[in-house]
Amino acid sequence: MESSGLPSLRKTFTRLSIITGNTIQIAGLLAGCFALNAARSASSARIAIAEMIAGWLLLYFCCHGIAHYIVGRLVGIRFQFYTIGGTGNPVGWPPGLRWIFMHLPFFGVQTEKSSMQSASPAARAMMWSAGVTSSAVVPALGAFWAWRANVPMGKLFFFFSIFWGIGTLSSNWRSSTGDYTKARRALGSTNPSH
Repeated sequence: MESSGLPSLRKTFTRLSIITGNTIQIAGLLAGCFALNAARSASSARIAIAEMIAGWLLLYFCCHGIAHYIVGRLVGIRFQFYTIGGTGNPVGWPPGLRWIFMHLPFFGVQTEKSSMQSASPAARAMMWSAGVTSSAVVPALGAFWAWRANVPMGKLFFFFSIFWGIGTLSSNWRSSTGDYTKARRALGSTNPSH
């Protein structure tokens, strides 16, 4: 998630219109659900595991940006465009993973400056918190479904997903560039650029 007026540590690869970004993310979320569903009736355990992992990855990569957008629009915040680029929170990852996450294709969404300025602190905080929260919860729910659908290795993958989600939330909470920090700043200030 990017905000007008804030410096970004994020390496951006490309920009997309809001319509294009929403379409790609919705398609990715649906494809993730389809892959998880296909995993339960796959012809082999290897194929089922591959479909489960692919579904989880699609959910992980496609839920963050659109969660910012949906919650932001619900609370009256407008957006200019989507970006695709590395993580916006590189300092939240340990050095080995940091380089990888700086080069993965994450969706970000650029807020409209005047809209952010007129939004209440609570509205800004909800919008900031939505992305990382969805990044932990949505993939974990997908892994839970795979486990309950008896996908091979589903239970183990669910526990991995819980561990991953806790790590995601924890690193974001502690990071000075994380969305939760931006949400706390929004609640502590009437100026969205703080």
